[in-house]
Formats: sequence, structure tokens, C-alpha cells
Amino acid sequence: MIGGQWSVASKHETSEMNRREQWRPVLDAEVKKWSAKSCAELAAKLRDVKIYQVEVGGKKYTVEVQLLEDTDKYLHVGVDVDDGSVPASFRPLSSSFVCEKQQREDR
Repeated sequence: MIGGQWSVASKHETSEMNRREQWRPVLDAEVKKWSAKSCAELAAKLRDVKIYQVEVGGKKYTVEVQLLEDTDKYLHVGVDVDDGSVPASFRPLSSSFVCEKQQREDR
């Protein structure tokens, strides 16, 4: 019986991992889209957390984009994706990138 429980948990974990890997192309596309923007544009658009849905291959995905850090030298942006399924979407697939600000030289 204990062995059977481990088997069920293992199948659940495998299913959740497969589901999360299906989110990878959506996450990659969203990171590419947002990282192509300038730091000024990112700062302006990400004053508040952005949450929206995209549809890929007939499936809807929730995307969350937020400014994690705004320093003198860079912006750090986080991007999360999930499909709204419970419990898998409680832990979205996440990535982040850094946009380095242009440093002005005073002469």
C-alpha cells in the first residue's frame, strides 16, 4: 500500500512537470517580447503589475509581468505563466531578465 501511494504521487508529479513544460514556449515568447522593449518603455508600462491572457494552440494562458527591481543601473523584470489549472498554477513557470540602463557620462 505504501508503495502504491508513492507510485500515485510520482505519476502526479510527472503530470504536473509535463503540464509546466507545456507552458515553456509561452513563457519564452513573453520574455522575448518584453525584453525587446527599452528600459524607459518597461518602466512606463510596468508601474503596476500586468496580468493578461494569451491564447496559444487553442489553450489560454495567464501571463503576469512585473518590475522586480528598479535601480540606478538596471531594471529587473519578472515574467510568470500558468494555465489556470489547480493546483499546478499555484506555482507558475517563471523567468526574469535585466535591462541595463544607459549610463550618461558627465563631461
